[in-house]
Amino acid sequence: MLYAILAYHEEHVIQSLSEGEDGELMTGLLAVHDRLIDESKMGPSARLGATELAVTIRGPGRGVVIDGPFAETKEQLLGLYVVDVPTRDAAVEAARDLKAANPSAVYEVRPIVLYIPGNEFPLTDAGLETVRPKPQG
Repeated sequence: MLYAILAYHEEHVIQSLSEGEDGELMTGLLAVHDRLIDESKMGPSARLGATELAVTIRGPGRGVVIDGPFAETKEQLLGLYVVDVPTRDAAVEAARDLKAANPSAVYEVRPIVLYIPGNEFPLTDAGLETVRPKPQG
């Protein structure tokens, strides 16, 4: 069964990490990621760019584009993983391994009820400028 593991964090905390600290964090997360790949349990995963670079489309018809996600939460959705494991408990265990690598993050585990694969995308490393946008002004 497929599960989404959604990674939440206080965005300003992640944005304030130095490149070295960010690299160390990613090394820990990628160790879990690579293990899940070796076990044929890992599907797509993504690290999302800064919420201030996001837009939301809402309203009737084609909607209106407005800045930001406007989530009324302390943490923001900063990434996601798709895992193929037999039970929710196994998905929770994978999320706990990610939590051990990133102790200040919050992970939500949710079953995927419909998965429609599309084209395979190339690997990307957009760089930290999408995680930490350039200061305005």
